[in-house]
Amino acid sequence: MATTQQLEDITTQVRRDILRMVHKVNSGHPGGSLGCAEFFVTLYNEIMDRKDGFDMDGIGEDLFFLSNGHISPVYYSVLARTGYFPVNELNTFRLINSRLQGHPTTHEDLPGVRIASGSLGQGMSVALGAAQAKKLNGDNHLVYSLHGDGELQEGQNWEAIMYAAGNKVDNIISTIDLNGQQIDGSTDTVLPLGSLRDKFEAFGWTVVDIEEGNNVDAILKGMAEAKSLTGKGKPVCVLLKTVMGNGVDFMMHTHAWHGKAPNDEQLAEGLSQNPETLGDY
Repeated sequence: MATTQQLEDITTQVRRDILRMVHKVNSGHPGGSLGCAEFFVTLYNEIMDRKDGFDMDGIGEDLFFLSNGHISPVYYSVLARTGYFPVNELNTFRLINSRLQGHPTTHEDLPGVRIASGSLGQGMSVALGAAQAKKLNGDNHLVYSLHGDGELQEGQNWEAIMYAAGNKVDNIISTIDLNGQQIDGSTDTVLPLGSLRDKFEAFGWTVVDIEEGNNVDAILKGMAEAKSLTGKGKPVCVLLKTVMGNGVDFMMHTHAWHGKAPNDEQLAEGLSQNPETLGDY
């Protein structure tokens, strides 16, 4: 097992990757990526049971599906830093003919990516299909998914959420990145979500809260609790309370950096707050 310090060091390097990738092409989504860095690092380094290598069948291992695909910078960085493809390929982010497009796609055959997730609201349905396939195949591994809170304003989610409980899909853990921000402002301003705990519980899910979603130890503890609640006849939802732009002070607590790249000066400031730990690509 990695120590807390090791996971935090990886997270710091991932933040550097995110900033550099988005800055290079003056395009991308740093805010949500930075806010989910701790979650991705702990998920791929400690939480999921993963096999060496990659195949699309995913038999005999846990699976992950990213629904809010615009936070691809953090996804690509963590996939590279955990060995799915060479770290120096991060240099190709959002370039023509790159495997690392702005939103993940599958036709480029990028190891680690199982679905295209540019259109919001679809990841829950795909994750449920994979979870049911595991049950049919007698595979007792879990399916994990990640969704934005603003993304839950899409109606397809709620059909899938209702379906999951109605069919007792209890081998799925769906995490909601609860940062309270979306592209046009706060979620409370654009379309209030109310109590997501009450909503998921009303739909028949078991809910776990992680109040410190940018704290590695809190994530490990909360996800362990979520895992312990699987297999009991109900799907599991994790409400992960994060700060958009976490780790870069001028990007935090605002929707302004949802889809905005830092300029040269801002990049330098962001990198100064996140010293190199594993080596830049």
